[in-house]
Amino acid sequence: MSEDVAGAGVRGELLELPSPYSIVPGIFKLIEKGECADPDTLLERIVSGNYDRPFVVDDGTSRALHFSLVYIQSEMLVARPFELALAYTRKMMGFLLFVAQPRNVLLLGLGGGSLAKYCHRHLPLARITVVEISPDVIAFRDEFHVPRDDSRFKVVCADAADYIHACGEQFDVILTDAFDRCGFAESVSAPRFYASACQRLSPNGMLVANLAGSKDERVAHLGMIHETFGDNILAVPVADEANQVVFSFRNRDFQPRWPQVGSQAQSMRSRFGIDFPYIASRMELSRKLRYLERCLGGECGKASAAAGLRKKRDSRR
Repeated sequence: MSEDVAGAGVRGELLELPSPYSIVPGIFKLIEKGECADPDTLLERIVSGNYDRPFVVDDGTSRALHFSLVYIQSEMLVARPFELALAYTRKMMGFLLFVAQPRNVLLLGLGGGSLAKYCHRHLPLARITVVEISPDVIAFRDEFHVPRDDSRFKVVCADAADYIHACGEQFDVILTDAFDRCGFAESVSAPRFYASACQRLSPNGMLVANLAGSKDERVAHLGMIHETFGDNILAVPVADEANQVVFSFRNRDFQPRWPQVGSQAQSMRSRFGIDFPYIASRMELSRKLRYLERCLGGECGKASAAAGLRKKRDSRR
């Protein structure tokens, strides 16, 4: 089955190929031009890891965006497309415990649009901008029920770091979840990116970053965030996922009042459908156990992680 797909300058056919592999049941969905669309060749490239475009795997229950079969980039429950299926996305929404009514939200990385859809639906007063570098990813937006662009929601095809450096707006919240098939997008893997993001925040704004990948990569990014935001950071591990979600406050003097945060979390649980009391408790525990300091492991640990990140960036050139 195929149909025309248009988005962000990409035009091609949405190909639906039944999976011949019992280990990956369902349907593969790819965007390809007709002359490149030999099914057997495409499936062989996907399985071998040589397919260099995003694709979707739909098993009837969930629909997942992949850059390779090894990792899921984004997942949507077909029966409940506006819920946050992955734990790290729910944890990233923890910013609402501190910025309850953001008016201007920037998301760096669209993926399958989980966070974009959620913010659009649950934050009706917010203006939401999503920046995604890959037109191929944007072309799948209808598969994931990403809203159409309108007066308060838009998807911009651009490099996240370039957008941050050039835009003159201020945002109450910036959510960064910018990855490509090799891991962290290269342009966001630099201190200048985090410094620019901090400058784009309103005085009481927050940066929320999903850190995934190897330990060295995560520690290197955490070190860069720490350089910019200082000690007023909450780093929270995500159970059962190799992720950390990092909440950074532009106001270095801000101190969470945990009893008040906990009380607020209780009232938010039913409204948002997220276990905010659990998230708040993990945040407080992270601060008490000095999780940030343990992750950074002192200057030697940060230096070693930064060197590992530079080596990986060099290998990609």
